[in-house]
Amino acid sequence: MRNDSEENGRGGEGERPQPPRPLLPVQARRAAAWCLVALLIAAVVALGVWLCVELSAAVTPVLLALLGSGLLGPLYRRLVAMKLNRSLAAGLTCAVLVVVVGGAGYIVVNALIDTGDQIIASLREAAKDLSRHLGAAGTSLDDLASRSKELVTKFGGTAASGLLAGVSVVGQVLAASILALLLTFFFLRDSHKAVRALRDWAPGSSAPQLERMARRGFHSIEGFMRGTTFIALIDAICITVGLLILQVPGAIGLGALVFVGAYIPYLGAFISGAVAILVALADRGLVIALWALGVVLAVQVLEGHVLQPMIQSRTVKMHPATVLLAITAGASVAGILGMLLSVPLTAAVTGVLHELRLHYAAGSDSDDSGPAASPASS
Repeated sequence: MRNDSEENGRGGEGERPQPPRPLLPVQARRAAAWCLVALLIAAVVALGVWLCVELSAAVTPVLLALLGSGLLGPLYRRLVAMKLNRSLAAGLTCAVLVVVVGGAGYIVVNALIDTGDQIIASLREAAKDLSRHLGAAGTSLDDLASRSKELVTKFGGTAASGLLAGVSVVGQVLAASILALLLTFFFLRDSHKAVRALRDWAPGSSAPQLERMARRGFHSIEGFMRGTTFIALIDAICITVGLLILQVPGAIGLGALVFVGAYIPYLGAFISGAVAILVALADRGLVIALWALGVVLAVQVLEGHVLQPMIQSRTVKMHPATVLLAITAGASVAGILGMLLSVPLTAAVTGVLHELRLHYAAGSDSDDSGPAASPASS
């Protein structure tokens, strides 16, 4: 005979309410969590970009100093290895930077000034020739070529006023250049102190990982600057020699344009090559223009299949789509300056992310091997 209390207890256990089922399945909740993480990252990136734009007067020299340090870092380390004082080695490196950048800038600007009118006249003539075959599109090209100086002036004025309102362009460039040169000196001389400070301020045991990330990012900038400068020099020399052989007017200025445009991957080479071909078409005819096209394509093939893999493949590995998106984003934020700075900064971010991926991959491998190894050891 069963007891009533036992039956009541069993009945109570059977009628215990079940926990409520979640409104969303596990996959939907995971997707929502990843969306939230993506939104937080986008918000942080947007805030960082906004701060960089608002503080562009200070951020731009810092970025230029990083690029200068990356370009001439090997020279500084070689001078230090020769037992020179760090301050003296940094000063000599900055002097070399002034000579190299100043000399290259003088050659480029002088070549563009001497042949700029001739190049623009040739572009107008080429646009008129194209207008006979393309109709409205050719007329638009003619208008663009005829007003190119006005467009460049307006664009430069707009970009300068956006950076420092009320300050002249010459004063702004001069101040930014001097500040960037001084920062380059301190970045080179005190690089070991920066590493020591990073180790001291790193939380917990993250100092080695943060140091590896910082070194990987700077190594990417260094590789990009050295590789791009060497490739730009080879491209400019080859195209200039080819245009001189074809007797294309303004060959020196076109070569200088190729050298500057090489710092904007893909887009700069396309624009400078198109200008050279149009100038050849206007002044030398269709046959010489086709030969100029062959020269430009040969140089681009040499760059893409020989120079890029040999020079930059070990330091900078970015997909072309990533580069184009970075250039577009940089142009929308800071115009031409943003286009020039976006790719090396993207290379640095790519290097840091690669180091993070290696770190977490190594951690996951160790975690997976730990439980599997414990039974064997026991």
